[in-house]
Amino acid sequence: MAELIPFIIGIPLLGFLINGLLGLAFPAWREQKLLIGIIANLSVFVPFLMTLSIFMGMTGQSDPTVVTLWTWMEAGDFSADIAYRIDQLSILMALIVTGVGSLIHLYSIGYMGHDEGYWKYFAYLNLFIFAMMNLVMADNLLLLFLGWEGVGLCSYLLIGFWYSDMAKSIAAKKAFLYNRVGDAAFLIAMYLTFSHVGSLSFGEIFASLDQIPQTTVFWIGFLLLIGATGKSAQIPLFVWLPDAMAGPTAVSALIHAATMVTAGIYLISRMSEMYVLSPEVMLLVAVIGGLTAIVAATIALTQHDIKSVLAYSTVSQLGFMFLALGSGAFIAALFHVLTHAFFKACLFLGSGSVIHTMEHVEHKLHDEGKQVHYDPQDMRNMGGLKKYMPSTYWTFLISTLAIAGIPPLSGFFSKDEILVMTFNAGTVAEYGAVYYGLWGIGIITAFLTAFYMFRLTFSTFHGEFKLEKNVAGAEGAEKHLHESPKTMTLPLWILAALAVVGGFVGIPNFVASTFAGTDVSVNQMHIWLGGSIADFDLVLSKAVEWALLSGAVLIAALGIFFAYRLYGNAEVEEADKLVSARTRPLYSTWSDKYKVDEIYEGGIVNPLVKFSNGLYVFDMRVIDGLVNLVGGTMKLTGSLLRYIQTGVAGNYAFALVLGVILVFYLLLF
Repeated sequence: MAELIPFIIGIPLLGFLINGLLGLAFPAWREQKLLIGIIANLSVFVPFLMTLSIFMGMTGQSDPTVVTLWTWMEAGDFSADIAYRIDQLSILMALIVTGVGSLIHLYSIGYMGHDEGYWKYFAYLNLFIFAMMNLVMADNLLLLFLGWEGVGLCSYLLIGFWYSDMAKSIAAKKAFLYNRVGDAAFLIAMYLTFSHVGSLSFGEIFASLDQIPQTTVFWIGFLLLIGATGKSAQIPLFVWLPDAMAGPTAVSALIHAATMVTAGIYLISRMSEMYVLSPEVMLLVAVIGGLTAIVAATIALTQHDIKSVLAYSTVSQLGFMFLALGSGAFIAALFHVLTHAFFKACLFLGSGSVIHTMEHVEHKLHDEGKQVHYDPQDMRNMGGLKKYMPSTYWTFLISTLAIAGIPPLSGFFSKDEILVMTFNAGTVAEYGAVYYGLWGIGIITAFLTAFYMFRLTFSTFHGEFKLEKNVAGAEGAEKHLHESPKTMTLPLWILAALAVVGGFVGIPNFVASTFAGTDVSVNQMHIWLGGSIADFDLVLSKAVEWALLSGAVLIAALGIFFAYRLYGNAEVEEADKLVSARTRPLYSTWSDKYKVDEIYEGGIVNPLVKFSNGLYVFDMRVIDGLVNLVGGTMKLTGSLLRYIQTGVAGNYAFALVLGVILVFYLLLF
């Protein structure tokens, strides 16, 4: 294991350096797209195979192994190493990052094939994988923070990849700034931890938890939570992620569905032994998660941009994960991280396949001399695509069923475990009544998830193709519809297959024990992670567990049923009007995205701009005025004194004699 770690971490960095430096130094290299794609893909796939080999050699009872490469920095009592922790949690996350990352790299070969920045795009992707691997495998908070900042930088670069479009540049800047708020809190949490423990190493932190006062435990957990809300797009810092859809769709799948946005869940799970010591901060995590889940789900109901729906869906699912964390179900949260990586990456890549085709149609219409312009991401211009894009449709449908929670697909197992564990927290945790309320919010969100996801599926793939009807001059567009290339559809099928079977690693024990007649342990997620992170025990009776599970499935089925009744055979806008009429005045609030951006703009941004403008005026007129006054005085004095510099030696001798006489006079009298 120790021998493989430098390669697992370093190969993605090597891929970044090869494609990045050669692309910068030799413009001819940028045309070698096949070679660039191969290098970039191998830079992720090879570490995946190495990580898989480590995984195959471990069990749930394997002790953690720390691989120290070198001492990073030393200052007085402080020391930090470039050291990596090999345990069940880090290997699980590394498999997700490199496994899903490999599929998205493969997909990108076709999706980005015609882009001029092809070489730069793959260099950024490899750099992201390098940063993410540092984040999930670090043995101390400081190295984790290095990866944390690295993925933030890569997110900025990839969201604003098409930087000539000002809207995309603004979205990248927005993501960067919102994440900085959370990062500042993370830094303070590290300072508090070091001040009480004397180290940032996870092993020493967990061994010294009894040395940290209860109040400090709360504040460390709270500050880390703020950092996690920034990276994992939770209330109040969630608004950057929907705008981040401005980047290439493959980037959305990698960074904003499967990896980077799960960093906050990973951080809290890694520090779970500390979090369980503070019921107050656990409750705060759960409340933030529950509110984020339902707020994002209601917004998703009103969106027409295919990627925007998926973006708010991601925020909502991340809220589910935080709800699990706050309910003490750390393993359930990580289980949902795993299944969500499969079906949400498939959904994002499927949306990219649809957008790819819609853009192709626009190009073909232009070739025919028709100056047609439309939004290729607006699902009101789609419909009927399942006939032309069967692979994209079936994989999209499978993943939609998974996220809706339909058995036996993966989302059914992970999301229902979260709901069961939230209800369980109402029984075993402090503030139980609040957890019962959060369970109710989770049930409503589960219904909304099934509804808005099938609204999206029906509107995109069913019915008639609407572009020719909605856009003038688009006649004959339907004949240009086609399936995406194999490099794009193969990852879709692999991810869809994982969305089907991925949930079986987390079959609930009560389901198996019901049929076996005795208590058995079949939940491989709990077997694998049980020794590396804290987790609350499930104390509900089997009857209650079955009732909760059955109720969740019924709720999902009702969501699909209502979506079919409204959107199965109707125009999107007509169905939306009906939904709006039945949910007024809430619908307009959802459509306006709760005006969160406007609140931040009016309450924070504009006052700061005005204050900064005032400081600018003060700086220009007072501070600069004083500096200029001093400079002007010196300049005036110099301009007067220069007249005594005549260049005549006799004058200087006369001045010297006068000076000597003056000195003697002062000494004598």
